[in-house]
Amino acid sequence: MQGENDVHTIVVGRDAMACRFEILFNAGEVPDATAIGVDCLDLVDAIEDKITVYRDTSELARLNATAADSWQPVEADLFSLLLEARDLHERTGGAFDMAAGSLVRTWGFLRRQGRTPTVEELARAREAAGMQWVELDTAGSRVRFTRPGVELNPGAIGKGWAIDRVMERLRDCAVTSALVHGGASSVRAIGAQGIAPPGRQVWPVGVRHPLRPGRRLATVQLDNKALGTSGSGTQFFIERGRRLGHILDPRTGVPAEGVLSATVVAPTAAEADSLSTALYVLGPTGLARMAPPGGAVGAILVVPGDAAGAVRVLTANLAEDVLSIEPGEGVEL
Repeated sequence: MQGENDVHTIVVGRDAMACRFEILFNAGEVPDATAIGVDCLDLVDAIEDKITVYRDTSELARLNATAADSWQPVEADLFSLLLEARDLHERTGGAFDMAAGSLVRTWGFLRRQGRTPTVEELARAREAAGMQWVELDTAGSRVRFTRPGVELNPGAIGKGWAIDRVMERLRDCAVTSALVHGGASSVRAIGAQGIAPPGRQVWPVGVRHPLRPGRRLATVQLDNKALGTSGSGTQFFIERGRRLGHILDPRTGVPAEGVLSATVVAPTAAEADSLSTALYVLGPTGLARMAPPGGAVGAILVVPGDAAGAVRVLTANLAEDVLSIEPGEGVEL
């Protein structure tokens, strides 16, 4: 994520959820910008304490440890996340699956130590993976797993969900223009950066080139929307000359291949994050499903180009005034 006119921007940031969270305000527009930003980052910390799978004390870790034994009560905010995850699982045909934690663990990506599991290990992990094994009692806000070994992992939705909660807090504080991002790959904006022309309330956000990290591939004008980008540029391992990334296809249990990066523009950050993960898994055939014409979602898919080192950019449901591709050698449209 790259903004413009940063000299006129106040940035309040903190490390959380294994990345850098930042809240950007227009300078001079919000008198208590720093205090509001700190309060929002405290909220991110509280959310991480609740949904992280890296601390046994979190509510989600407790759920993973006990929900296969009996119905477990869940606080309202976490239950709303699980409901959203279930809906997104159905919407993507299983390409996004918050209950694929057993697969993440068996491939070693839970501890960032990627490894290829044995055939037997993968089979056991697949048997315990899938939202179909998660029952949600909406009347009682309770959860249970219908199969042992099921693990919920919010890696593909947690940052976006936290950003959406921050955006709600900003609106409660009467903030009309701001941008929030987590690790630059999950972004949501309201209002405009700087002084916007009449009828043009946007924050320009850059999309990085997946093969050249220092280069911008495209710019998206975020109009009160969110953007999520998925890729395996930093979490992967090499086995017998084959690069295996951390984004797994929950339907097969193996790393997704053939895509360099997937970016989705959607109304909420949780939606953008989860749909970009699903699009990375589905590849070009998933564009029409993730970003149908006339819908609220747009997409950018980057796949290897025909020439060595080149990339091909495929887009769906993004108007010309929303998306601009940066010119340069090795970019095929």
